[in-house]
Amino acid sequence: MVREQPEDSRLRFGLAVELLNKGETREGVEALRAYLALAEDEGNAWARLGSALAELGEVDEAREAFGRGIEIASQRGHDALVEEMEEALEDLG
Repeated sequence: MVREQPEDSRLRFGLAVELLNKGETREGVEALRAYLALAEDEGNAWARLGSALAELGEVDEAREAFGRGIEIASQRGHDALVEEMEEALEDLG
């Protein structure tokens, strides 16, 4: 479906989640980045991207993703998500 509608951000996000759930982390990261290039996310995709990047050992990029996610989620009033990403950021050291 993404091939048929590449500009549909919802399809991109769904693909990313499925890839991550299947353990295809690198492909999931690429799909999340494609989604974020199209959509105004509220923090969830940034949290997923940060976690996936951390899993791949890309710590600096994970920090950036969590930082951006915290900023956006804070603006949107998603306090629980902010707390979750702050904890993940701390875990990165």
